[in-house]
Amino acid sequence: MSSSIVIALPKIEDAKKIRTILNRHGLTVASVCSSVSNALASISELDSGVLICGYKLTDAYYKDALDDLPQYFEMLLLASQRIIDEAPNSVSTVQMPMKASVLIDTVNDMLYHLERRIKKEKKKPKPRSEKEQNYISNAKRLLMEKNQMTEEEAYRHIQKCSMDSGTNMVETAQMLLMLMYDEI
Repeated sequence: MSSSIVIALPKIEDAKKIRTILNRHGLTVASVCSSVSNALASISELDSGVLICGYKLTDAYYKDALDDLPQYFEMLLLASQRIIDEAPNSVSTVQMPMKASVLIDTVNDMLYHLERRIKKEKKKPKPRSEKEQNYISNAKRLLMEKNQMTEEEAYRHIQKCSMDSGTNMVETAQMLLMLMYDEI
């Protein structure tokens, strides 16, 4: 998944100038526009990235775009200090007039942190279904009854068996249930 940049400023010429600056520093801009609706339309076709925008666009304010940003998009607001002081904490900011180096550094930082967040969330295990959770709960219950274990001991036992056998916890719980029911 590669992150993209969308620029939305009220004056399209300003957006194009910023695109040129970003391109010179190796950053690819997916789209340049002057309205929130066009920016959101462009963003909807992308996986992740940064929306660089001004305070007021041709059809709405930056906060309107912020409300509709997808999970893996972050906003960089280019505005005066007065507007920046009122911006929510979730919005990164660069004060106007700006230096190109500050813009480049800020965008690079945002893209780096966004990529890290995406990688971290991809590594998270997906939540278990109710059926899968029931296998583990039933295996724990049987271990607690048959082997006089606490709930934590039963869970650790399933976890250890899972690691030792190289199977996930649900498969291990299913195997334990089959073995224990065969004994009954």
